[in-house]
Amino acid sequence: MSLTVDPLVSLDRSTLRQRALEALRGAITSGQYRPGDHLGEVDLATHLGVSRGTVREALRHLQQEGLVTAGTRGMLRVNSVSPREVRELFRVRAALEGLAVAEVIASPERDDAVAALREALTRLGDTEGDFAANLESDLGFHLLLCQLSGNSMLVESWRSLEGRIRVTIMNYESDGTPTMMSRDRHLPILDAIERGDAPSAMRMIEQHMLTAAESYAPTQQT
Repeated sequence: MSLTVDPLVSLDRSTLRQRALEALRGAITSGQYRPGDHLGEVDLATHLGVSRGTVREALRHLQQEGLVTAGTRGMLRVNSVSPREVRELFRVRAALEGLAVAEVIASPERDDAVAALREALTRLGDTEGDFAANLESDLGFHLLLCQLSGNSMLVESWRSLEGRIRVTIMNYESDGTPTMMSRDRHLPILDAIERGDAPSAMRMIEQHMLTAAESYAPTQQT
């Protein structure tokens, strides 16, 4: 599979490195590269129009993000997220976003936060059949929730998981999988925040994430 992006030319080294990183991350999280696909430095450097060293630095960063892993003989491949890791990922999301709703509710700017979240919620499900657009709206709502908490470390932690969240949804979502990206699944969370009911909002976030984990990585029944 080839990477369909324009060569990156006439840019300084730091900009090239960032652009290469963004191009590769986007190709993985959009599903252009699938779990197990080999990422060859030579081919990627040719397609991106940058040096192998620049590609190597970008791939090293993607390894730290958990999107790329070293396979046999050190060959780099797109990482896969195991069912166990999916469940762990959504438990961590539940903890982070549970903290976010608690801090939003405790904030004196809660009314403004609710208005912003309600506006973001209107975009969920508006693009029927457009999976990519719905994914962006869904993740945008959850990221905004974290940002409105005012806790920069919380936001940084959530963003560090974003790549694996995207890969999980891209690879597990299908016509036969109950979608988590609907307005109705998010509205009760927002209503609880608006009421100032932190325990209820936190329980709903936890249940939302548990349901998502079960949708994307069902527990095996014995």
